[in-house]
Amino acid sequence: MRRWMGFPDPVDEVSARLVAGGVAAASLAYLATGSAWVLAALAYGFAARVLSGPRLSPLGRLVTRVVRPRVPVAPRYVPGPPKRFAQAMGVAMSAAALALHLAGAGSAALGVVAVLGCCALLESALGLCLGCVVFGLLMRAGIVPEETCARCAAWGTSDRP
Repeated sequence: MRRWMGFPDPVDEVSARLVAGGVAAASLAYLATGSAWVLAALAYGFAARVLSGPRLSPLGRLVTRVVRPRVPVAPRYVPGPPKRFAQAMGVAMSAAALALHLAGAGSAALGVVAVLGCCALLESALGLCLGCVVFGLLMRAGIVPEETCARCAAWGTSDRP
């Protein structure tokens, strides 16, 4: 039986960066259109990826099934927990932006989405996952237990050897 729930560990960083590129594009689409539907799709996508990795996420499935197989770059596997934490930060930010938008605070929603889009662009273009950096800081502070990601603790940071 195929496992439909649960986040993958390890994660192919190339796929994660491609998904981040899609998030950056969707963020730009919201900034250009102000459409609540774009925010709803972003929030759903992040929630789906937190629950199941790419399995329930339309963007995740597009990347893993269509785009990634056509990218001639060897996989680079990184620990899953920091990437899941980053996706959870995306849930919080996109859901907050959607709530702000629906409450009539469009300027605040634009600000949150601008930050989200910048984070996604950093991951996509430079491989800098700010959520992973925060995860690593929380591990070093003892807030995230070492058992959560033993490989992360061994590397000293969340997703960099």
